[in-house]
Parts: sequence; structure tokens; C-alpha cells
Amino acid sequence: MGKGFFISKTVAAICVVAAIGAAATIIALSVVYDQEKSKNLDAPVTTAEPGTTTQPTTPSTPKQPWQLYRLPDSLSPVSYNVTLRPQLKPNNDGLYIFSGHSTVVFTCVKETDLILIHSNKLNFTMFEGHHAVLRGVDGASAPSLKTSWLEVPTQYLVIQLSSPLQAGSTYELFTEFVGELADDLGGFYRSEYEDDGVKKVVATTQMQPTDARKAFPCFDEPAMKAVFHVTLIHPHETVALSNSMNYVYQYHSLIIGDATRGTSFEPTEIMSTYLLAFIVCDFGYVHSDPGAEILIRVWARRKAIEEGQGAYALEKTGPILSFFEKYYNISYPLQKSDQIALPDFSAGAMENWGLITYRETALLYNPTVSSNGDKERVATIISHELAHMWFGNLVTTRWWNDLWLNEGFATYVSYLGANYAEPNWNMKELIVLNEIFDVLAVDALTSSHPLSSKEEDIMKPEDINALFDTITYNKGAAVLRMLSSFITEDVFSKGLHTYLEEFKYKNTVYQDLWKHLQMAVDETGIWLPHSVEAIMNRWILQMGFPVVTIDTKTGNVIQKHFLLDSDSGVNRPSDFNYEWFVPITWIKNGAAEDQFWLLDKEATNSNMTLGADDWLVANIDMNGFYRVNYDSENWERLLAKLGTQHKDIPMINRAQIIDDAFNLARAKMIDTTLALRTTEFLKEEVEYIPWQTAIRNLDYFYLMFDRSEVYGPMQAYINNQVEPLFKYFETLTDHWTKIPDNHTDQYNQVIAISWACKTGVPGCKELTTTWFKEWMQNPDNNRISANLRSTVYCNAIAEGGVVEWDFAWSMYKNATIASEANKLLRALSCTKEPWLLNRYLEYCLDPEMIRKQDASATIVYIASNPVGQSLAWDFIRAKWDLIFNDYSGGFSFGRLIDGVTRRFSSEFEYKQLLQFKEDNTDQLGSAAASLEQALERTKTNMDWVVLNKQPVLDWFTSQIPPKDY
Repeated sequence: MGKGFFISKTVAAICVVAAIGAAATIIALSVVYDQEKSKNLDAPVTTAEPGTTTQPTTPSTPKQPWQLYRLPDSLSPVSYNVTLRPQLKPNNDGLYIFSGHSTVVFTCVKETDLILIHSNKLNFTMFEGHHAVLRGVDGASAPSLKTSWLEVPTQYLVIQLSSPLQAGSTYELFTEFVGELADDLGGFYRSEYEDDGVKKVVATTQMQPTDARKAFPCFDEPAMKAVFHVTLIHPHETVALSNSMNYVYQYHSLIIGDATRGTSFEPTEIMSTYLLAFIVCDFGYVHSDPGAEILIRVWARRKAIEEGQGAYALEKTGPILSFFEKYYNISYPLQKSDQIALPDFSAGAMENWGLITYRETALLYNPTVSSNGDKERVATIISHELAHMWFGNLVTTRWWNDLWLNEGFATYVSYLGANYAEPNWNMKELIVLNEIFDVLAVDALTSSHPLSSKEEDIMKPEDINALFDTITYNKGAAVLRMLSSFITEDVFSKGLHTYLEEFKYKNTVYQDLWKHLQMAVDETGIWLPHSVEAIMNRWILQMGFPVVTIDTKTGNVIQKHFLLDSDSGVNRPSDFNYEWFVPITWIKNGAAEDQFWLLDKEATNSNMTLGADDWLVANIDMNGFYRVNYDSENWERLLAKLGTQHKDIPMINRAQIIDDAFNLARAKMIDTTLALRTTEFLKEEVEYIPWQTAIRNLDYFYLMFDRSEVYGPMQAYINNQVEPLFKYFETLTDHWTKIPDNHTDQYNQVIAISWACKTGVPGCKELTTTWFKEWMQNPDNNRISANLRSTVYCNAIAEGGVVEWDFAWSMYKNATIASEANKLLRALSCTKEPWLLNRYLEYCLDPEMIRKQDASATIVYIASNPVGQSLAWDFIRAKWDLIFNDYSGGFSFGRLIDGVTRRFSSEFEYKQLLQFKEDNTDQLGSAAASLEQALERTKTNMDWVVLNKQPVLDWFTSQIPPKDY
């Protein structure tokens, strides 16, 4: 087991003395900052210092190295010694700043007279007219600096030398700098919260993917691994944390001038810049047993820790770490695992090695207030981040084009880790619902993209940020799950072990993983029709997936690239002609048959021919990343089986039949009425995954038709289907007084109440409004079940007016538990009053009202309300310049565009999207791909509505007598 690096107390004392000297230097930097007040740190500060030059960039001249976004391969970092001092109080200009200095030791790999090192929004101290000081190491002679400047577009500190650095020699570069501790949620930033009415400030980090350069100058690429020595100077009453342990277990306290202290940390393992983290706060923590081999600590606001909100995370972190040690067959490489919940954090969590950062909702759990969904979120996100400690941190992909391998893998195995920690939750089944169904819908668009891109296509920070999407995470998880299924989980795990052992502390490309999985396949003798690489390259190097059509009359099996808009063409070329090697598993009359590989566009399997009373369902448990269509006779047999003995079909496959049918109908491959018929059996279904799958697909009908005459009959039909489920849970919970024992039953109870209220099942609205009114009468005693709060709040606010809304808003502002605040934040969007929704939208861009991290999600919540959709669209169009420039760190622009345009289905809305694209061509950033997807989806929706409105209306009407609507 990796224990980190220990030093003696004597050496520690020497380091502390060095920290005092460093602190004195840093304090002096605040004077430098005061001298540079004229530079507004609210604006980008990577402009050149007075007296230096910014090199001109003209299209006619050849690209200079500093005009390229990738570092040259001439220098390789060895180690950094970084000392930083964040100011947790504003200066005279109202700005929060940090000051610091850094020494990077690097080796010259190829002779060069140019040093390029990343720097963004940092102001530098000048040394004899230059931004840095260069020294030789181990006898090397350092050339003098010729000129230096900051290249803003590519985010470099550029240093030209009077003579070349010598290959094989080692040098060190020293810089002093000042930056803003802004609230932009990137780099070294600040998070704020209130504790008993007192404002508190946390200095924290989010480096991934390209923001370490905002904290200190560095070679900010994942392949540029190094060792980091970190010292933080911070207020005496605070604690400092970083990736490694502090030198003497307890942090070392040094009074330095104005009641500050220095904390130094052991050298990190060799790692990438994006995994570095350092935090200054006055949080509390809970920890594992002192004698444990790995120190586990969960940090959060003191009040949250005192209330026990970190206990569940602490309880599950140890078992999940143990699971991954066994799964990878490699010991955890560090001495400790710190996990910290931050009030302001843009992502869900970040896998910084040894110091994982989380949103509060992703780490904290209070059993009296948090729902089972909150609990599952904590378990799966902890598992996701801990999976990265080996896969991603110990072994890191060479460049961001293979981000899918890192994030897709962690997404997949997070369900294995969570399943180990909570064996009664059926997490291995929930991955299908939570991850795979969603991404199948996205990957069926012509604007989708392959999992793996070429390195040269991913250069700019905005290119990299755009990769953090559903394809990367969900499809990555789906294809790795498929691979693990057809080579077996055991073989998959063996291949991972040798892969991690060979490349630990190094960088890889995806082919390295295929090689090691192939070695494991060969060792165990598993038969495959082609190599792992040949099979998997078809799934990762071309976008999309196939629909497999099985003709049970002839046994003929055909594959075809599945597109929701089957009339559209794909502009993206594919070396594989959009054909895949497809592992087909199937059940015939309830019995599983041998796996069949579809290796060409078409093949025949006589075992798939059926007699008159036979039925067949393919893709067992949705292990394969494809959809399945059948001949009409088998569809009818499956519908008959669902209508009489639905449990004969495995539960996940019942959900798959629904999801496949609705999506095949949208692609015009089967009739929409056939898809609707797959929901008829739900009157007898009580399992969560089929119900949730049906609801998600029927929700599309609401998006398209809730403003049309289809709405009434549709409501009546779904009312008829959900009423038995509502009564089932009323009985199961003894008239809503008990919580179901089963994890997924707790989810399905929420569906029963939510959709019973939505469609007007008698007694439902009265139930939810009564619970809410009781709470309003006694705000200190909320007796609504934690699992039901989201749906109760939403329905009560929708039925109520300003009084209910203002009450919920006050409860949100006073909430001390993040998961409860999040439920209220979402429920507030349910009001039917346009003026309240408009007021709520304005709150979204006021950080005093709604945190930046929650703003984009809140706008999407509002857009999901039929009353709020057009309001939200008008709002983001009017405010786009402000959103794009002031909220870049806290907004997921892609999800924002996606969420606000989901209802679009008219020519007018399509033209509005085109106009928005034209008006904002230069400031779309990571939203560009989502905007293209929105345009494609809108066009598809338009065609679908024209084709299906009348048949859908006729079908719903035929199901319900006119008097019922």
C-alpha cells in the first residue's frame, strides 16, 4: 500500500522555518498588489505588465509556439514548490486576493531558447524587467532572460532566452504573483456561507480541466506529471488542507505577523496539475478510527458536522475503498482520504487525489431530512470519485480527447462500488435507468459525437470543457459495461490490474487498456470473434449505435445506424461505415439462449425463428448498447405477454421494451400507437424501473402536447394507469404512515403520488396540500416524509399562490441542509403564476439570492414548467451576454440550452434558435454542440408532431370514454 512520503521531525522543523521565510516574501507581495491597483482584477489580468510587450498575432504569419494551445515537448516538469496566501477578507477595493510564489523544477528534453508555462489571470512581480527568475540545477548554467510577456489567448507566460537550454540539464523557474480569489468557481476561488449570521469565506480549488494555471504558473496538461510541495499561509483560526498529509499529522502552527500560520504538506505522488487541491477553511470533520491504515476524514461546515451530516459518507467511504482495492488488486496509493463538502462548487464532485471536493448535496446526508435519492446520490458519487483514485489519478489519460475513458469508467464502476456498500439497492440494475436510457436518446442525434476524438481536434479550453457531457460519462459507462459483460467481470478486473500496474504514475491512451484486456482474455481462453480493440474501436471511434431488427419468421437479423430523425444524413464520416460488432443476447420463451455476434450488416440465426406461441426478447438486461426492433408478429406476442404474465419478461427488459418502442416510433420505424400500447400493462406493474421508463417517455408527449387538445384524453389515460399504483402504495404504507422497505419501492411511491396528483387521481392533491399547510402552520416541525418532500412541495406550490411560494422561499433561504434547500429550489419553479416565475428568474442572476452553482439548474427547472418555458427562453436570450461572461464558472451552458429548448416543436421556435445562434456566434463556448442538438431536436419534434398528433389523439380518446375527460 502506498504510504506517501514520511520525513523526520528535524527535517519538518527545517521546512517550517523555510515556510516562515516564504511567508515573509508572500506578505511583501500584498504590497506589490497595492502598487498594481490600477489593474482591475475583475477583468482578465493576463495582460502584459507595463514596460513589456505583447507579441502581435497576424493571420499572415506562421504560428509561433505561444500561439498554439498545446505545450511543446521541449520541457518536462519534475517538481513544484508552491506557497500561497489567500486573503479571506476583502481589500480596500472590495476584492479578495491571493498572493504567492512558485518554483518549478524542470528538465530540458530538447534544446530550446523558449520557455512556455501556463498562466491565466495572474499578475507577476517583475525581476529586472522580467516575470521570472531562471536558475540552473545540479551545475547547469542558466541563460539570461531576453524578454517575457503574457500571451492572453493561449494563457501562457512566455519567456525568450538569450541562449538555449541544454537537453538533459535541469533548471528551476521562480515566480511571484497575485491573483483574485474570485467567486467564479474555477482555479483558486472563494466560497461563502453564513454561520449563525456571520459571513464565512472558504478558499478552495477546482483545477479540472485547465484552471490550475489560475492558481500558479504551471505546465497545465495531464501528461505533464510532477511532484508538488505545497505551503499555505492562512488565518490562525483556520485549517489548511491539501492532497497530502501535513508534516506532523496535526497542522503546524506558526504565528506570522498578523495572526497567520503556515501549513506545509508532504510531497504529493507524481500527478497531473488538474488533480491538485488546497483549501483554507474553519470546517469541522469526522474521522475514521485512529488505528486505521488509511485516515479517512469527512469535512464540512461545523454545524453540518455537529448535526451528523458527514456520518453516512464516513461510514461508506471505508468499505468502498476496500472494494476498489480488491477490484483493482492494488492497494490505495495514499495515506489518507479527505472528502470535503463545499457550499459553492460547480461540479458534483472532483477527484483531487487525497482531497476530494463535493457539492454539499453530494456528500452530506441527514436521515431526518434527506431522501433515499439523496442517500443514493452520496453513495454513487463517493464511489465514482474513489474509483478515480486508481483509474484517472494513479494512471492518467495522456490528453483530454480520451476523457471518456476516465469518466465513463468511473461512472460504470461507481455502481459496482455503491452496490457493494448498499447490497440491497439493486444498483447494478439502476445504472440502466440512470445512465443508459438517457444517453441512447442523445446518441441518436446526428449532432452527437464519437467517444474518442483526435488529439488535434481538442485544443482550446472550451473544446475540452465541451467534452464533459452525457456522451463522455454515460455512453462511456455503457460501452465499458457491455465490454465487461461479454468478456466477464472477472476478466475485465484482471485486465484492469495489469493495466494499472504497468502504467502507474504514468499516462496512457485507450489502446493501452485494450491491450491489457486482450491479455486477460487470452489468458482465460474466452472466445471473441475479433480482438478487443477491433470490437471496441467501432463503439468509440464512431458516434451512434445500431438498431438490431430481428425477423422471428426467418431468423434474419439486420443492423442499422439508429437515428431519431431517420430522414437526416450524418455528415461525420466513419471508417467503419456505421456498422458495429454487436453482441446479441436473447431470451426465448423465458429461457436465455447462447450469445450471438452480429458481425456484418445482416446475418441469419435459425434459433431466432419462432413458432406460433413463442416469444423472443433480445438484449438481456440491456447489457448491449443498442436498440431492438422485431417483426410485427413478435411485437404482438410481447404485448400479449406483458398484458397477461408480465413478470415472465425480466424487469429490465420490460423497461427496455417500453424505451425501445417509444424511440423506434419517434424514428418512424414502428407506429406510435404500438409504443403507447407497451404502457397498457402498467396497471398491473409495481416495479420502479418500468414505471420510471414509461413516465420519461410519456413526458415527451407532455412536452409536445400539453398545450394542445391531446392533453385532456392523455391525462385521462395516464390517470387510469396510475390510480392502481397510487392505491397500491396507499395500502403498502398503511395510508401513507410508513416508508416502504425496498429502496426502489420508495422511488415508485414518489411516482405514484406525483403522477396521481398530476393527472387528478381523487384524494392526491388534497393529501399533498394538507401536508404542506400543516408545515406552514408549524414551520419548525416539518412532518412530511423526506422521500416525498420534492413532490409534495411542488404540487402544493402549483396549487397555491404567492403565500405558499413566499413561505417556501423563506424555508429555502433558511435551510441549513443542502439537500433540503435543493428540493425547495426545484419546487419553487412549480408555481403557475407567471409573475412569480419571472421574479424567480431574476433571482437566478443574483448570487445573494441563488448561488452561482445553482443558477443554471434553476432556470432549467423553470423551463420544465409549461408556464415558465417561454419565460425562461426569453430570459436567457435577453441575459446571455451577462450569463456567458459573468457566470462562466458556474453555468453548464450546454445543459442550460438543452433544458430550455426541450419543448421546442414549431417553425417559429426553430427560427428563434437560429437567430440566437447567429446573434451569439462568438460567445457560445461549450453550448455550441448543445445548440446544434437543440436545432436538430426541434426539427425532429416538428416533424413528429405533424405526423403523430391525430393518431395519438385518436388512440388516447379510444382508451377513455368521453365522460372521463
